Amino acid sequence: HSTLFPYTTLFRSGSEAARMHVNDLIESPERLEDFQILAVPGGFSFGDDIASGKVLANKLRYRLGESFLRFVDSDRLVLGICNGFQVLVRLGVLPDGRAGMERQRASLTYNDSGRFEDRWVSLETCKNSPCVFTRGLGRFDLPVRHGEGKFIVESPEALAGLEQNGQVVLRYVAPDGGPAEYPFNPNGSPADVAGVCDPSGRIFGLMPHPEAFVTRLQHPRWTSIEMPEEGAGLAVFRNAVEYFN
Repeated sequence: HSTLFPYTTLFRSGSEAARMHVNDLIESPERLEDFQILAVPGGFSFGDDIASGKVLANKLRYRLGESFLRFVDSDRLVLGICNGFQVLVRLGVLPDGRAGMERQRASLTYNDSGRFEDRWVSLETCKNSPCVFTRGLGRFDLPVRHGEGKFIVESPEALAGLEQNGQVVLRYVAPDGGPAEYPFNPNGSPADVAGVCDPSGRIFGLMPHPEAFVTRLQHPRWTSIEMPEEGAGLAVFRNAVEYFN
């Protein structure tokens, strides 16, 4: 389901979409030229052997090669959700874009709780972020489902630099909107980081699942609180589609 939902949600956002296995892209890398958005979905690619997302990241790096780099360098969008976020971080394109492929300086590691976390969380959007995917979003809820979601970088100074650049796109927040402690920050990420983008704002990764909240019926409190018919997660995909309009 995790691999299918981004595909169907892109359709609901007004785009044409194709669900492709990575081996099909490797066999015909020129097919990337047919697309404007590359979404790497959640799941457990290759069983998370070695490290979460590492094997798929290496396949993109060493088997797609120049085709992937051309896609990243062009005015196109890349989205990584959960395991997809892990892939983009292992690949190095988050948080540094193409330059990060020379040296990975961030990672997503085991949750502080030492267990898989499956819960809904509240998120706050960075107001000064260049991220294409979160335009117009403020505070909203999404579910998380992961065991390795703690975002770390090489130093406190590096994290401060990402914050200053607006690259810390999403933060976990407590119900009152303040800093989040467990379980509101489900993994222990410093500074409550839930999602980051590259300097251009065109490459975005997040641990929560926007494709899992496209209608109010998916929210666990849909019977007790008033909310729009459309779930907040759909806006992430609609922003991507509208970028090309």
